[in-house]
Amino acid sequence: MLPDLITTRDQLREGATTAPAELERCIDAAQAPANTYSFVRTMFDEARTTAVQPGLAQLPLAGLAVSVKDLFDIAGQATPAGSTALADAPAAAQDCPAVARLRAAGASLIGRTNMVEFAFSGVGVNPHHGTPAAWDARSGALPGAPRVPGGSSSGAGVSVATGAAFIGLGSDTGGSIRIPAALNGIVGFKNTAHLVPTTGAVPLSTTLDTACAMTRSVRDAIVAHEVLAARRVTRSLAPLSQYRLAVPSTLFLDGLDATVAQAFERTLRTLRQAGAHIDTIPLPAVAEQPAYGFAAPEAYAWHRELLQRAGNRYDPRVRMRIEKGATLMAWE
Repeated sequence: MLPDLITTRDQLREGATTAPAELERCIDAAQAPANTYSFVRTMFDEARTTAVQPGLAQLPLAGLAVSVKDLFDIAGQATPAGSTALADAPAAAQDCPAVARLRAAGASLIGRTNMVEFAFSGVGVNPHHGTPAAWDARSGALPGAPRVPGGSSSGAGVSVATGAAFIGLGSDTGGSIRIPAALNGIVGFKNTAHLVPTTGAVPLSTTLDTACAMTRSVRDAIVAHEVLAARRVTRSLAPLSQYRLAVPSTLFLDGLDATVAQAFERTLRTLRQAGAHIDTIPLPAVAEQPAYGFAAPEAYAWHRELLQRAGNRYDPRVRMRIEKGATLMAWE
């Protein structure tokens, strides 16, 4: 596994390395074949300027490399959200709050990462900019034949797994952080919605969208969350035996692939052996929920005029998902 942000930050403070040296390692990784299609725009020169600023080592992110999903506003850049339909969009006047907080914490922004167009898929495919290949962060290699990276934060996940970034800023509506984290062997944390402002980010579902991050370790995820949410996390030292965890038996485990089911059961077994109390509970109300959810109608409300103007530029798969929301009324 690659060294995480906290380990590298400690080395910076001890004088064992420097922010510019660490940034060059990340730039080399970003330019390697493993990151083909991971970035839609790089910001290497700007990152180099940031990394030499004095006093960075004492900041939470210490001048280390951070990637930004293509749906977040960065001052002076357009925000295409992985699409060509917004190719002529004006440049953002200012950083969105999530990016501003990362900068203030000492992040060196290395570039904008590829994503599923308008964040509407968990697979990671993008026909406009190419599709990054999943990377196994645990072994440091491609997992055999090229595999889908997961989405919609595809490039963000691969950038972290390959060592191009210590943190990948992304968004999660229905799994867009957690899926690529799982498929690339890294950590993805979806925090409570609206703890991090989503202002200045192209929306998918205004009800469910969450600005959050992928990292190389759980402890790095805590650092990233503290920066993005502008809050202090108090870690509990209580043993697992003091926790009761629930596994819902309705819908969530239906149709599991045998390999996934085996891994899930192994995880539960590991938690029980460590002392956790795990109960299986039914959630019958889940089965009564309509299949379409929030994303399609809320996405259609945002995209309706753009579809009329530039619908032919959309990925047809994404357009189809959005247009399913056209017939859903608010009262439904």
